[in-house]
Amino acid sequence: MRIALTGAASGIGAACAAILKKNGAEVVGFDIAEPTKNVDRWIPVDMSDPAPISQAVSQADGKFDALLNIAGLPPREGLTHRILTVNYFGLVAFTEAVLGQLNAGSAIVNLASRAGSHWQENIDQVKAFMALDGWADGQLDGFIENQSIDPTRAYHLSKEAVIVWTISQTERLIARDLRMNSVSPSAVATGILDDFIKAFGDRATQSLARAGRAGTPEEVAALVTFLAHPDSNWLKGNDILIDGGMSSMVLADSFELNDG
Repeated sequence: MRIALTGAASGIGAACAAILKKNGAEVVGFDIAEPTKNVDRWIPVDMSDPAPISQAVSQADGKFDALLNIAGLPPREGLTHRILTVNYFGLVAFTEAVLGQLNAGSAIVNLASRAGSHWQENIDQVKAFMALDGWADGQLDGFIENQSIDPTRAYHLSKEAVIVWTISQTERLIARDLRMNSVSPSAVATGILDDFIKAFGDRATQSLARAGRAGTPEEVAALVTFLAHPDSNWLKGNDILIDGGMSSMVLADSFELNDG
């Protein structure tokens, strides 16, 4: 298999690259930083701008059997605009640019988040965000100001949009013999875990305490790489939670299902 992987230099992306290489895949890594291992070729890309995205994809000659969209930014102060462009508009632009280089039967896997799980409750705002031209001067900034979007909400909104976009593309991609799924982890022990704890506060610390620990990049990568493999070819248009039971515990609380 030949795999296109964004965010290959660190965290979940690096863990995906390690699993893929172990299983004999050829990995072309796209990242603003250079991966130190498990990548056959590195193509630099800034996911916050359409020009570098187009340039990077033009350098990726040949066909791919899967695209793993792992690159993303955490909810960090001062990054509101960049979070929305990298996590959503960059992901969409990169995917659209690569579509023509995907073999029939290929898989696309988008890294979403448990933070995007309330997309149905926020669907009007999500649709309004997705309808923007994210690269047009002032359009996204105006939306951010009018909707009072802070970095934490920007992160939630970007991941809600990834989930909604994944769902919305299902039939279109089936017609092209392609499939797309998203993966929604929660509290993964990477270098940006502290950003999430700071942004989400008590909710994050309480969920971690109930789950017993944070997940590992390797655990999330195992799911992502399975979704890239032909063995998962009947999974299409799904968002799959991988959160150590956190969502189920909250759901059990809301319906008073907990034993004892």
